[in-house]
Amino acid sequence: MPEVIYSGPEGRLEGRVNVVEGKRSPVAMILHPLPQFGGNMNNPIVYNLYQTFIKKGFSVLRFNFRGVGKSQGDFDHGIGELSDAAASLDWIQSQVSDSKGCWVAGYSFGAWIAMQLLMRRPEIEGFISISPPANMYDFNFLAPCPSSGIILHGEEDKVVPKEDIVRLVEKLQLQRNIEVDYKSISGANHFFENKTDKLINQVNKYLDSRLVGPDI
Repeated sequence: MPEVIYSGPEGRLEGRVNVVEGKRSPVAMILHPLPQFGGNMNNPIVYNLYQTFIKKGFSVLRFNFRGVGKSQGDFDHGIGELSDAAASLDWIQSQVSDSKGCWVAGYSFGAWIAMQLLMRRPEIEGFISISPPANMYDFNFLAPCPSSGIILHGEEDKVVPKEDIVRLVEKLQLQRNIEVDYKSISGANHFFENKTDKLINQVNKYLDSRLVGPDI
């Protein structure tokens, strides 16, 4: 799990990467929660997503947005962080020659950034969106959503109410040519305290349903 430093829009960005050696692999990138509330690439959910994609045969990057850890710059309310994500996807793709697919995953604030990136990068074929803050940010840019994926949410989430998540899911499920799954994790709050295993189990099941072929 080597530490990496690479160029971002506002200076260096800090990340952790695992690159599959010796064969083609898909790539995945994991985006962390809101920096202003302590979100960083070592968040337990971000770390577990990272490990999950590694086990599925992906080359994976998780990184700190600007102003977090060793990443340079200042918090930019999502605008700069989207640029950080785009630069980071460029970087991990440059490390994997002839990659065979691309996924993005995000948690809370990171889910909002991930879904915006999805609209700008047609090579992204799947997404994992955990507790997207549909009550705090506008998700109307997903018109239409270009890729299939899954939205997961804690049933007892008091930060992002269930009705806001369901409204977003229902809007996406009406769109043609994509399939958006939804899983509510019983007993889980926004931080999935003592429920991370249940969350990751659902992510595993979804990835297994999507990833077919002998090389993945």
